[in-house]
Amino acid sequence: MPDDEVDLRALFLCLPEVAVLAGLSAARRFGFGVLREDAVHIQLPPDVSRPRLPGLIVHHGVLPLPEPVMVRGIPCVPPARCAVDLARTVRRLDALPVLDAALRSDLVTPDGLHAEVDRHRGLRGVRQARELVPLADGRAECRQESQLRLVLIDARLPAPEPQVWVCDDWGNRRYRIDLGYEERRVGVEYDGMSHLDRDRLRYDRERSNWFDARGWTMRYFTDRDLYRRPDYIVALVRAALAASR
Repeated sequence: MPDDEVDLRALFLCLPEVAVLAGLSAARRFGFGVLREDAVHIQLPPDVSRPRLPGLIVHHGVLPLPEPVMVRGIPCVPPARCAVDLARTVRRLDALPVLDAALRSDLVTPDGLHAEVDRHRGLRGVRQARELVPLADGRAECRQESQLRLVLIDARLPAPEPQVWVCDDWGNRRYRIDLGYEERRVGVEYDGMSHLDRDRLRYDRERSNWFDARGWTMRYFTDRDLYRRPDYIVALVRAALAASR
């Protein structure tokens, strides 16, 4: 079922009045839907029967539901509840991107996430959410950047800082790095499809030479590295940090 405005409104006309948009569907509506799924997720109280409609996934919430948040006419679980629900239930590598994006949306605060985790005490997956909430950082700008950061943290390397600006010799901001260890002059970046363009390639070469000339060690990784050989990422970054000493 597509998450189309007209279809969504039509769907809610067929649902119990207490139904609220939840999970990945609510996250997408709030603007932190970094994970995609075609199905529509809703939440109902435990004592309300489960409607059977194609493309609909129903969650019976254990916790009392706070007052729904209306987003363009559709009732949704509150943003912090949505973010923590997902942080509990999706795989760890996807959970931190959700939390980062929730903070970036400005609809959720770190204190709000901590308070929400406390409300989920004893529920499945809350340990994962409790570990990841302190690591969440709204400066992260894409899912893969958040995942790359988590790979390094889980390997017990120092946590890199997202979106580090590097200045030129006159103190002007020149380039921004996905993840950086500023004191060590080590940068870590994710190269996506946008880096295959010829003009972008020229820009990247100029940028790389600029960093080299100023003593920065840059390490670049792709989706193959991130999803198939994370140990390779860890080994290269660990070596760069060791050499920087």
